[in-house]
Amino acid sequence: MIHEIANTIVSYIGDMGYLGIFLLMFLESTFFPFPSEIIMIPAGYLAYKGEMNLYIIILVGILGSVAGALLNYYLAMIFGRKFILKYGKYFFIKEETLDKLDSFFAKHGEISTFTGRLIPGIRQLISLPAGLARMHIAKFSFYTALGAGIWVIVLVTVGYLVGSNEALISEYLKSATLIALVSVVLITVFYVIRHRRRREILED
Repeated sequence: MIHEIANTIVSYIGDMGYLGIFLLMFLESTFFPFPSEIIMIPAGYLAYKGEMNLYIIILVGILGSVAGALLNYYLAMIFGRKFILKYGKYFFIKEETLDKLDSFFAKHGEISTFTGRLIPGIRQLISLPAGLARMHIAKFSFYTALGAGIWVIVLVTVGYLVGSNEALISEYLKSATLIALVSVVLITVFYVIRHRRRREILED
């Protein structure tokens, strides 16, 4: 089943080219529960076969991610929390999840935008509190691109290295996800320590 889906995606991307990657990553960054793994890994495999350019794939993947995130950002900024909760339930967005995102984002907007892009299940939603808080658009775009870029590079590398080997893809993807989550924890700890030291200096 997974192998068939992967083959279909490879075929689709091959037909649509870079525009297909952009559109699929755009959807992945909005409300649609569409995993980026089944987009960027096959794209990496096509790069390995010489049918697409590796660097353009990464660039287009990042641009698609940022564009989708900006859509969520502006929807949240323009229509507000009530709109998100009213229609977000159809895309598995719960009020409790949004509350937690709001609370964390209020204190650590920039770091949460960056690290949120590396956390499965959160990466599509982190744009919402950013829009609600009216985070500076340039900062939002930069940290979104930075986080999305790391994840895109990881997925494309997996596809490039292991090709269409389903077992290896699963193994490498689990390792990559674990590394990403550990990185998020380390970055967050570093940020918290630095934030506390700055606050102590200001208080002194």
